[in-house]
Amino acid sequence: MRLSRISTALGVAAAAAIVLSACAGGSGGSTPTAAAAGKTGGSVTVVEVNALNTFNPNTADGNTDINEKISYATHSGFYYIDNRLNVVHNDKFGKMEKVSDNPLTVKYTINDGVKWSDGTPVTAADLLLQWAAFSGYYDDADPTAKTGTSYFSYTGDSTGLALTDFPELGTDGRSMTVKYSKPFADWEIALGGPTIDVPAHVLAKKAGLSDTQALIDFFKSKPRGDSKAPLPADPKLKAMSDMWNTGFDTKTLPADPTLFLSNGPYIVKSMNQDQSLTMVRNKDYNWGPTANLDEITVRYIGDSAAQVQALKNGEADIVAPQASTDTVDQLKALESQGITVDQGNQLAYDHLDLNFSGPLADKNVREALMKTVPRKDIVSKIVGKLDPNAEPLDSQIFVPQQAAYADSAKNNGSSAYQDVDIDGAKKLLNGATPEIRIMYNKDNPNRVDTFSLIRESASKAGFKIVDGGLGKSDWGKALGKGGYDATIFGWSNPGVGVSGIPQIFKSDNGSNFNMFSDSGADKLMADLIVTTDRSKQDDLSKQIDNKIWDSAYGLPLFQGVGVDAYSDRITGVKYMPTQTGVWWNFWEWAQK
Repeated sequence: MRLSRISTALGVAAAAAIVLSACAGGSGGSTPTAAAAGKTGGSVTVVEVNALNTFNPNTADGNTDINEKISYATHSGFYYIDNRLNVVHNDKFGKMEKVSDNPLTVKYTINDGVKWSDGTPVTAADLLLQWAAFSGYYDDADPTAKTGTSYFSYTGDSTGLALTDFPELGTDGRSMTVKYSKPFADWEIALGGPTIDVPAHVLAKKAGLSDTQALIDFFKSKPRGDSKAPLPADPKLKAMSDMWNTGFDTKTLPADPTLFLSNGPYIVKSMNQDQSLTMVRNKDYNWGPTANLDEITVRYIGDSAAQVQALKNGEADIVAPQASTDTVDQLKALESQGITVDQGNQLAYDHLDLNFSGPLADKNVREALMKTVPRKDIVSKIVGKLDPNAEPLDSQIFVPQQAAYADSAKNNGSSAYQDVDIDGAKKLLNGATPEIRIMYNKDNPNRVDTFSLIRESASKAGFKIVDGGLGKSDWGKALGKGGYDATIFGWSNPGVGVSGIPQIFKSDNGSNFNMFSDSGADKLMADLIVTTDRSKQDDLSKQIDNKIWDSAYGLPLFQGVGVDAYSDRITGVKYMPTQTGVWWNFWEWAQK
């Protein structure tokens, strides 16, 4: 399970902290069912801020909230996360069982009858492909020496699955067993869910292999990568990973239907670039919660006022706009017309990240820029009136609702950036006037406001701030690609597990976009993912928080406040504080 980038003001990433280091994980064996309220059939229109740009949300480029939401509705797996942050097992899809604690061993068995929308069964080959992509098993790159190859551009952290050897595949073709060399805190959410997105039979064919058995045999034939003894890039593995990395990227409906196959409740029917997407019921789907609606249309509208207007005019049934005082007031004014408004803190936060290169390679310049950021003004303008208790977020790891937050914030060094200090910034710059290009989603009003406030303040210290804003379907892909010095965006948390911390902060990870690297932090993160005691997880996370602040990494800005609204024509909509949002139980949505 990984963190996702979000477009909303609060960042679908768990507004206040990058990751909940001691989230409720829990497990459940219940099988989800559709709600009885409402009628079967009909359609709804949902409005989102971002626009879909890939059918593989697992890549570093594709890891945005909207890509994950569409994947969640069109794919399935062994579990999902409910709005109480419980891991709920989907026994209709298959069985995931821990068969041993020492060594930690987990067996996955896909039920007979589970299939892709082209009729091909979902098999152990699909699980093996996911393991290969998520584990980094074949990578032998040494970023320092600039040798070797990194194959699959997985957005999450591979440290946990790197503790496994090549999986054991069952003779039934539907089961796979992985064995860990050490305990792994997030084993329950490491593989097989909440969705299995990329079909192995399609990837095999695109890479020039005859079938999935050839793919399995090929994976078996390849040794584990060793960065100390890198081999020349394998052309077949490179073709396969390149296809996985970018082959499913698109803003329009592909002419090749194998590039958007479904194994979930819905199938994508049509796409209008940067405007909308429509999904229809997968009539064969019976291996998970049964959806009520026949069709879901998703419209992409970044402007909050336009979202409210669409809801008012009956052009939308569910909206999730940028949370602002004006937006909430406008939505609540519609309550007399049958509109329900849900509001709450999210497991997401907005932040300013600084590259460790270019003009910001100098720590003094990074610290100077951080001293100019008017965090209190940003909080006041964007979320202050929505949450009277809102304050600048003072941890890169925790959110205020967590017990460890106060202690971490007190000791991590964030106190140096409570107030704007232009004189202090000027002293650090020593007469220099660095040009800093800041990248952000220019179609997100809250990000625009944040950028404007930072530019105005930083200019007083001598910084030359350049507007590097990009469009709603382009900013996510630009992360980590260069061409900017700092960026404003949000991280969204799934609400369970600790792997989100190394996902973002571990050296050379795919989601470490600003190239932060600290050997001490890396060691602490390696310890974190094999620690199952939550109090010890908190202690390790606080130490990591300190190291991030010591490096002048950048600044967390605020925990997000989420707002959703929906018409009385729809039932079953329930608030969720994580990256999935109201989509977490889309199968319960129904028309009255």
